[in-house]
Amino acid sequence: MTTTADVSAGLYTDVRGVRTHYHDAGSGDPVIMLHGSGPGVSAWANWRLNLPVLAERFRVLAPDIVGFGHTERPDDVRYSLRSWTDHVWDFADAMGLERFSLIGNSLGGRISLEMAAERPERIARMVLMGSPGVGMTITEGLKALRAYEPSHDNMRTLLKTNFAVDPDLITEDLVRDRYEASAAPGAHEAYTAMFNDPKHAGGELAITEDQVRAITPPALLVHGREDRVVPTEVSWTMVNLLPDADLHVFARCGHWTQIERADEFNAVVGDYLGRAGK
Repeated sequence: MTTTADVSAGLYTDVRGVRTHYHDAGSGDPVIMLHGSGPGVSAWANWRLNLPVLAERFRVLAPDIVGFGHTERPDDVRYSLRSWTDHVWDFADAMGLERFSLIGNSLGGRISLEMAAERPERIARMVLMGSPGVGMTITEGLKALRAYEPSHDNMRTLLKTNFAVDPDLITEDLVRDRYEASAAPGAHEAYTAMFNDPKHAGGELAITEDQVRAITPPALLVHGREDRVVPTEVSWTMVNLLPDADLHVFARCGHWTQIERADEFNAVVGDYLGRAGK
């Protein structure tokens, strides 16, 4: 049996020449979990409270998307929605996944929408958690993420101010881990480039109403009512545009529903994904 410690350590695979770090646990219908884009993010940092639980019901895979975490950062990559989406498609192919569900946090949700638009026959269901969409604006929280400069104090302030309603959830261990990841060789340079360098297009995530209306895979939108990074109104708009969508809003919760309300998140998402194909 795979242990939590084994899962947290992760594995590596070659994805079209990119050495890609990922986690793989459980058995059953496959689910790919896609992390967000905050500084110091990785699949494990994002999903450590969810992946082991969901792996009791599904085969759960969580890659570090190119440019993030322990995945290689190629010198010639142009960071964009296109390159991130292609990397996830190629990862799914490398894992031998023909049809699967998606759970996308923030940027990961936008990637999920793109994938569902491009090849709907391969997406069983998707969960969009605090995802950008129609009506997205540049919030103060998002500005703070993009302006981050690596330091322990800056990371503590960023997490406590912008991610969780209850600052006590932001432990010193979490602050240390996220800071160290954000300051790893090449990490901040890539993070700054993808959102601020005109050579890249990491901030170009817009989607039109017509594009959303054409997305056919079933979707569950999950949002924290007090989200300071992506306004809850975005999910209200999206649930009225997507042809087959439900919405679950958590009160007293910010941008980290999967951490702030982990047990309830796992139950809601697990039950939703468990209905795939029924």
